[in-house]
Amino acid sequence: MGPTASGKTQLALKLANLYPVEIISVDSALIYKDMDIGTAKPDKTTLVKYPHHLVDICDPSERYSAANFCNAVHQLVPEIISNNKIPLLVGGTMMYYNALFKGLAPLPNASPEIRAHLDNILATKGSVYLHQQLVLVDPKAAQLIHPNDTQRIQRALEVYKLTGQSMSELWEVEEDLPAYDFIKLALAPEDRSLLHKRIELRFDTMIQMGFLDEVRHLMQRGDLSLDLPSMRCVGYRQAWLHLQDEYDRNTMRDKALAATRQLAKRQLTWLRSFENVNWNPSINDIKKYLST
Repeated sequence: MGPTASGKTQLALKLANLYPVEIISVDSALIYKDMDIGTAKPDKTTLVKYPHHLVDICDPSERYSAANFCNAVHQLVPEIISNNKIPLLVGGTMMYYNALFKGLAPLPNASPEIRAHLDNILATKGSVYLHQQLVLVDPKAAQLIHPNDTQRIQRALEVYKLTGQSMSELWEVEEDLPAYDFIKLALAPEDRSLLHKRIELRFDTMIQMGFLDEVRHLMQRGDLSLDLPSMRCVGYRQAWLHLQDEYDRNTMRDKALAATRQLAKRQLTWLRSFENVNWNPSINDIKKYLST
């Protein structure tokens, strides 16, 4: 685990050369096909040499939930273990990890009436206002959900209106826990400025690799919009708005970097809430963990 640009994939590939592992991606962006550059997806040669489960499994027009992820992992892990291999979960979508570690509390079904009401508020007052409403009823969830993530903001408000409980309270309800233990390894540079430099370098490299062309092709499909989770992935939203002439290239870069730094901050907040995390382990540390 770790914030974006912390080196998770590189460490995973090193471990794959040392141990009989199968990699399970824990990344809500890598699930999408045709979104390769902006998600920092391992290239096709790497994916052939080191196969990753749960990569390229959805079209960008589709939605994928933490429940979908948990169901997939609960199927994959026993299969991997039965083949005498080690399931290695790699990625930075902390909400997925949280659901996997603690189980999924039963949540109410969507309410068309409440959704329509929230959609109306969103249309008239905007996502920042909705996020402020979430701060009032569930500050912990609001800290972990970006103000532009309208889908999760609306779901958290809907759950509160339907149950009288906050989403973060329900996150603490442990149900359907998996019948296995986790060795939790987290990468996070102690110097935050180093992480920010890595984020900046990676984004500039993405631009050089043709990230804007990738987003342009997605826009040209005609069936995608900024309302979809795929297009709200960090970088994609900013590139989309730039290509719509909402702002210039330098502003797009600044906004994308700021959003990525905010994402890293939220990821670290999640990580600090998890128990028994082994921070910045060396290869030798990992050998000890596995031997016990």
